[in-house]
Amino acid sequence: MIGVSSFLKNNIIGSIGIVVGGFFGIKLLARTRIGIAFLHRWQLRVPVMGDLFLKTAIARFTRTFGTLLSSGVPILEALRITGDTSGNSHVAAAIAVVHDRVKQGDSVAGPLRGTGVFPDMISSMIEVGEETGDLPGMLTRVADGYDEEVDNSVNALTSLIEPLMIVVMAVMVGTIVIALFLPIVRIIQTLG
Repeated sequence: MIGVSSFLKNNIIGSIGIVVGGFFGIKLLARTRIGIAFLHRWQLRVPVMGDLFLKTAIARFTRTFGTLLSSGVPILEALRITGDTSGNSHVAAAIAVVHDRVKQGDSVAGPLRGTGVFPDMISSMIEVGEETGDLPGMLTRVADGYDEEVDNSVNALTSLIEPLMIVVMAVMVGTIVIALFLPIVRIIQTLG
């Protein structure tokens, strides 16, 4: 405990400098177009949270796209708007590719499958929606399903974090108790 305290005291300026420098470096990186693209691509590849971020972006895309189409917005304009509101530049770039291909006469499902960002199930369901003539309804069902998956994932992560926090708190409290009582026990043994 004393060693950790003296290490932090002696190296506090360097430690704070590294943390503050890293924070401001990421903030500056996030202001550039290349930095945003890098951070958003990295965000989708984070081991546990990347899947959650992708599901959230897909739910946002399908919900917005379905709402715009059911409101009578033309499909190209709806794709342009959903690309702007996707919240992730990597997903927005994929939607821009879909927009360009639809502008050339393709359906939505084929180019969406070709982007590699969206799962095959999404493009298959959109293809079914296009064939049946109920694309807005199918997009809304997809969005509902992905919203439910996001909620389930968040609940699962929360249930995993709670026991981990209890273990971390127990280790911290145990360390403090041992650090407090160990000198007292040594004094009693020395006097005895």
